[in-house]
Amino acid sequence: MKKLLFIASAALVILSCVNSQQDKKYPADTEQKIKQVENNLAGWVQTGKDDRWNLADRMKKYGINGVSIAVIHDYKIEWARGYGFADVSEKRPVTAATLFQAASISKSLNSLGVLKLVEEKKLTLDSDINTYLTSWKFPYDEKSNNKKITFVHLLSHTAGLTVHGFPGYARGDSLPTLVQILDGKKPANTEAIRSFEEPGKNFVYSGGGTTITQLIVIDVTHQPYDEYMKKNVLDPLGMSASSYAQPPAKGKEKLLSTGYKADGKEVPGKYHIYPEQAAAGLWTNPTDLCKYIIETQLAYKGESSKVISPEMTRLRLTTVAEDAALGTFVNSRVTGSYKYFNHNGGNEGFSCTAIGCRDSGEGVVIMTNSDNGAIIEEIANSVATVYNWKDYYLPEIKKTVNFDRTQLEKYAGTYDFPNHKVSISLGDSALVINPFTSVKWQVYFTSDSDFFVREERGMARFRFDKNMKVTGIDIGGQLRKKEE
Repeated sequence: MKKLLFIASAALVILSCVNSQQDKKYPADTEQKIKQVENNLAGWVQTGKDDRWNLADRMKKYGINGVSIAVIHDYKIEWARGYGFADVSEKRPVTAATLFQAASISKSLNSLGVLKLVEEKKLTLDSDINTYLTSWKFPYDEKSNNKKITFVHLLSHTAGLTVHGFPGYARGDSLPTLVQILDGKKPANTEAIRSFEEPGKNFVYSGGGTTITQLIVIDVTHQPYDEYMKKNVLDPLGMSASSYAQPPAKGKEKLLSTGYKADGKEVPGKYHIYPEQAAAGLWTNPTDLCKYIIETQLAYKGESSKVISPEMTRLRLTTVAEDAALGTFVNSRVTGSYKYFNHNGGNEGFSCTAIGCRDSGEGVVIMTNSDNGAIIEEIANSVATVYNWKDYYLPEIKKTVNFDRTQLEKYAGTYDFPNHKVSISLGDSALVINPFTSVKWQVYFTSDSDFFVREERGMARFRFDKNMKVTGIDIGGQLRKKEE
């Protein structure tokens, strides 16, 4: 078995390096930039040692089978390329045409569809959503405090609604109707979408809220959701390879990527089905998503209006609460700097991101067929470095300290995290943490208590009792106790 795993890993590395030959070849200067991107992956922190990596090695480290990247430069798609396997058992490589589940990036395109109806005066942004719901009504109760939910609330995740995200359904399972999903009735596999606080009070991410917008689109247009989105959003943007159809249309099997768990195991049935189309149902590729980003950039400048007007685009990119705007997130790394709009996505077996600069023509879309999305930020940082994005990649500089094995032994053990246990153990030369089965992250110390891992942003701290015995890990004020 070990020999087979070694051969498979070696094949993946080789394929990751040469797979670009199956995609379009670009002019020499562009090919040079592609190589630079492939060899300059970097994390959120730099220590002065081992701070840059190449794509093939990081795919191997994280156990990621397939990656697809498309880069925007000066309001144009400069290049798109696939790496690794779309399906390991079929030995089917990722190409620029390979389709991935966009997961929550689906919400960004959904917001265009909703805002188009607003511009057509079929919806009003600040009206009670029950004005437009006909096949179902939202059941207000005392938790909403007599305040009505609007489209601004739903699109900005400020509606005070439950259900963060959706796990999807295995192929062959009975699929619920939208109303069953909204009411949490079988065969729906999530709870009812209801108020937990009054709307407009706080930002709390809710895929459930986005699912309500899906039903409103259907009730108002009297069309199937995927057909409305194709005709009014995807086709005008030129996203001809993309579709909200769930399950995906027959005939595209060889273009569909297979999803893989964080431990590298194939998702049973290859991928899940998402009747929650607006929140998680888009199948697409980075090239098509770049068309959405470029249109947003040009519309913001007043130079295009393929789906919504420049005025509506500027409203869409205006934050409502924290970084949340209408169907996207807008932020700057430095006060007064360029702003970037983005959305991440994570479905069963898929991770992705779509990033565009609001104030220049730069951007990137990265899609993988893995639950492990740690590589995504590293690729984005590489693109930002190679293409000189203004104020985007601003790594934190940390000075690390080393301890001998005897000193490290006191940190080893099992820690109680929400819904699962996490082990910390001694590796060959360092302390490692296992956040998931078969996944190992090295622990880097900045003191005898403070530490970080390169794969996740932020610092953590070991806690001790009066005898200097480790009692747990403090992460953002939350204590994860160490088992005795």
